[in-house]
Amino acid sequence: MTERTPYLISGDTGDWEVVMGLEVHAQVASSAKLFSGASTEFGADPNCNVSLVDAAMPGMLPVINRKCVEQAVRTGLGLNAEINLFSRFDRKNYFYPDLPQGYQISQFAHPIVGEGEIEVDVEPAHGDPAYSFTVGIERLHLEQDAGKSIHDMDPDSTYVDLNRSGVALMEIVSKPHIRSPYEAASYVKKLKSIVVALGTCDGDMEKGNLRADVNVSVCKPGGYDKFRETGDFGHLGIRCEIKNMNSFRFIQQAIEYEARRQIAILEDGGSVDQETRLFDTVKGETRSMRSKEDAHDYRYFPDPDLLPLEIDQTWIDEIKADLPELPDEKRARFESEYKLSRYDAGVLSSDAEKAEFFEAVAKGRDPKLSANWVSQELFGYLNKNDLELVETPVSAAQLGGLIDLISDDTISGKIAKDVFAKMIESGDDAGVIVEREGLKQVTDTGAIEAIVDEIIAANPEQAAGVREKPKAIGWFVGQVMKASGGKANPGAVNKILREKLGA
Repeated sequence: MTERTPYLISGDTGDWEVVMGLEVHAQVASSAKLFSGASTEFGADPNCNVSLVDAAMPGMLPVINRKCVEQAVRTGLGLNAEINLFSRFDRKNYFYPDLPQGYQISQFAHPIVGEGEIEVDVEPAHGDPAYSFTVGIERLHLEQDAGKSIHDMDPDSTYVDLNRSGVALMEIVSKPHIRSPYEAASYVKKLKSIVVALGTCDGDMEKGNLRADVNVSVCKPGGYDKFRETGDFGHLGIRCEIKNMNSFRFIQQAIEYEARRQIAILEDGGSVDQETRLFDTVKGETRSMRSKEDAHDYRYFPDPDLLPLEIDQTWIDEIKADLPELPDEKRARFESEYKLSRYDAGVLSSDAEKAEFFEAVAKGRDPKLSANWVSQELFGYLNKNDLELVETPVSAAQLGGLIDLISDDTISGKIAKDVFAKMIESGDDAGVIVEREGLKQVTDTGAIEAIVDEIIAANPEQAAGVREKPKAIGWFVGQVMKASGGKANPGAVNKILREKLGA
């Protein structure tokens, strides 16, 4: 990993830095809502998963869901954060048609989880090397989700679906330690990998179960360093919030557009208004939604219907003892146990499915060769074709079988790539394809020597020049491999050629 370098955007008056903090909303993995027993099942008919509490019927009182509290504690522990033994629920007052109570039950002054931090690995992109950086976690608090307003069923009416009303959310608030669009996407990916590994959120962004609000501001170079030195947010510029981002690609696009929009305003002598904006994915631009509220606008006060949460340290210790292996721990194990590079270990441990697949392939085999085939060949194919790992046409057992054929010199690495393509196309095992198409590697040194002798005899001038230019032997290697149909063992070919040519 290399050092982190500032991401700069060039404007008419020089370079600008971008600074971001994210508020990630993760839907708690629970069969019931935060304050009622209504189902959280996705895809139900509108207004079918609604209790009287969710609909804010008169006299209905909320009752805290213990499982949701446990999931928040688990997540806090996974974020290396402080678990607060005392926390409290507050009413956050604002009006939306899909907010039946006229307020949201959230946590303001006393969240369940305090400060923590996570380490984020940034994959190489645009010619830049990989690196890692640390993001501070400000807090994690529990809150209930609102319902959903539907505007496309009738040209003159808005319909409301309250199925999501009251669903438990964990809002994970980062410190403004994120400094590029790619870092922001990498941070959300890391959060996703943690909550999925913990089993506290399924991380399904398409369903809205994990979504991010991105606070973006710009400043002149050096502004961020001054903020880190003094803690004065004034060095970072006025921030704008981009709401409800549920795609890594759109997060990056929205940040890039928003940063350039703010730079253009400032360079034109204007000032940036603190506001909430939405990202138009079709036009690729942000647009104003409303002025940004401050805490006093919401008129927070303690919810009179809910007692404060008082958590026993013994319970926290029990939850901690039951935590699974998290991505950072898995990456460290892959580095030590399989002798993988930090980057390769990070790619393969980034989520539980990838890690499980890799370990199934690598069991009893060369781990580095297994890692290369999983991360480069298989993942490369899946990414190119926009497929998830569960949709892979080649199973772990099949890929392991292909690697076995490479390791025992049945086929060369070059032939293996052709076999891999045929496995994807046909679904057949590697051994079946190799036998059927006669692709076994030629290891008979006598047969290889005969081909070598024939090619040297046909090219005496090139053969004589190899002694003066040893690198020219590569031409002969290519000719021998071509003549053998790519089946000759490359190691044997090189050895015989060097002996014959005196290279």
